[in-house]
Amino acid sequence: MTDELRNFLELNLPKVKEGKKAKYTLGVMEPKVGSHISEATRIPCQSNEFVQELLRGVRLHFDQFIDQLKKSDLEKAQLGLGHSYSRAKVKFNVNRVDNMVIQAIFLLDTLDKDINSFSMRVREWYSWHFPELVKVVNDNYLYAKIAKFVVNKSDLAEKDIPALADLIGDEEKAQEIVAAAKASMGQDLSPVDLINVQQFAERVMNLSEYRKKLYEYLVTKMNDIAPNLTSLIGEVVGARLISHAGSLSNLAKCPASTLQILGAEKALFRALKTRGNTPKYGLIFHSSFIGRASARNKGRMARYLANKCSMASRIDCYSELNTSIFGQKLREQVEERLDFYDKGVAPRKNLDVMKAAIEGITNAATEDGDDNQKSDASAKKSKKKRSKAEAHVEAMDVDKLAADEPQIEKKKKKKKHKLEEPQDEEMATEAADRDVKQDETPKKKKKKNREASEDVEPKTVTEGKKKKKKKSKTEDDDM
Repeated sequence: MTDELRNFLELNLPKVKEGKKAKYTLGVMEPKVGSHISEATRIPCQSNEFVQELLRGVRLHFDQFIDQLKKSDLEKAQLGLGHSYSRAKVKFNVNRVDNMVIQAIFLLDTLDKDINSFSMRVREWYSWHFPELVKVVNDNYLYAKIAKFVVNKSDLAEKDIPALADLIGDEEKAQEIVAAAKASMGQDLSPVDLINVQQFAERVMNLSEYRKKLYEYLVTKMNDIAPNLTSLIGEVVGARLISHAGSLSNLAKCPASTLQILGAEKALFRALKTRGNTPKYGLIFHSSFIGRASARNKGRMARYLANKCSMASRIDCYSELNTSIFGQKLREQVEERLDFYDKGVAPRKNLDVMKAAIEGITNAATEDGDDNQKSDASAKKSKKKRSKAEAHVEAMDVDKLAADEPQIEKKKKKKKHKLEEPQDEEMATEAADRDVKQDETPKKKKKKNREASEDVEPKTVTEGKKKKKKKSKTEDDDM
């Protein structure tokens, strides 16, 4: 249940109180979703045939239940949902798409057939003019190269031996070709025919060169997609197994007994129909291990190799680490099994081999971590060097500023002296004025104090005289 669904249900449905049953039930198509909804929100859910029929009817008449919804809009929404679902299903890692390997191995097989048929056509065509060349040169690519270089056998001479030796890589064969051209029994061809033969030989050369490039591409893709399977059984056989199974995941799902007879389905069904012996190997037969095994041990070797191939394909399909260590260890096991069948040397146990493979992976991971730490340390050192250089530059700037400071200070002092002279004069005049004012203020205060004292003294004398007169009057009255 998503958060959006939970919010929608809580907003639109009445809450269920604790200890009480709800007066409604929610119909859900998927029973698992219904159980999760009831656990999370305590909303009672129901999922049965009746609910499914109701929801089918709702889906059918959905445009009638909602206003301003057209059938075309609904169809577009359904189509977009289907596209997004299928896109999410098909979404894989770009570097590990096994479809490219399937197409490349199909193209490689068809190119092999086409190059063989075209090279045979060149041999037949040019043999009318130079039949002795077929016995000297056996390789189809070299034959096409020489046919393009020679064109007309009558023009060959001893001066062309170094160029022929560079093409073939053997000076003796070049001398043989020149000698055979001088004593050739072939018929002469017209210049137009020779030009056509030359163009066709060039086309065969281009095809064979493209085949080499395609093989290199297949090797790189197989090392990216299935490194363990390629290190165990080879690029071409591994790619054929993947293409025959349909994908790497299908190959990983196959048991070892099925993988052993992949490519031999006709022989298997014929044997089941006639009740004869079933085939021992299919595409695995092209591996070098089965060719090296003896006749009576080929079946055992095919079964053992199929077992290891199934393990390698599962590791490649489901592991996130892109390493070939498991494939190398499995190849060592197959080599030991061959020695056991031929010489009787006891092979190692599977548990010990897998432990060694896991140790190799951990060691590789630690080495990668050490390399990263070294790179980080080197980056830190470079940063320190940069910071030191920047500090040195800053120190140089500071020294320059320190050297220039006395001159700047002198200039500033001169300016200050010029500015301070008039200021000092102004300050002196202001100070003189203040002193004059201070001298004037106490004189005024003294005068005021004197006047006040003079005013107070006569009042006090007259008051004293009056009191004495009153006392004398009172005394006379008493008498």
